[in-house]
Amino acid sequence: MKKIVILFCLLLLVVACQPRSKSSENAQVQVKVAQVVSGQTIEVFGMGDQPNLISQVRLLGIDAPDLQQRPWGNAAKEHLQALIQGDPVTLEFDVERQDKFGRTLAYVWKDKVLLNEQLVKEGQALFVGRSPNHKYDQRLERAQQWARIMGLGIWNPEKPMRFTPAEFRRQNR
Repeated sequence: MKKIVILFCLLLLVVACQPRSKSSENAQVQVKVAQVVSGQTIEVFGMGDQPNLISQVRLLGIDAPDLQQRPWGNAAKEHLQALIQGDPVTLEFDVERQDKFGRTLAYVWKDKVLLNEQLVKEGQALFVGRSPNHKYDQRLERAQQWARIMGLGIWNPEKPMRFTPAEFRRQNR
């Protein structure tokens, strides 16, 4: 009887120590893009219970130039518009699903391409890891290294971006 109790306790311990499923945290949802707001923010239809409600989505792991940060801000926005081309996209969530401004935080996929990574890889945005969302940090960091080495977009040695988007926003409040 004592062995059975010990075995039962061990079984409970093993089950309790198993990682919990993050299916609700890492859920994916397909949405239609209403508009591209900037190089890092889109507005979408199809989130939640009201399919006609528009929600703002902030792309995770990137910081695109501000729209007033010319010419890079407009270039980032136009590039994201070209990547999306009015087609539905899939949003993938990480640990934290909203930022302090109420925007949904997500990785955006289209045709098996991670658009967050594509923007960084083509020099249209910077990689910026934000805790606790780190699912694709390594991919985004490698993409940024590629863009820097290749001198793409904001990394162009002939016309480099002088201030990070965060520095630009701080100086122009």
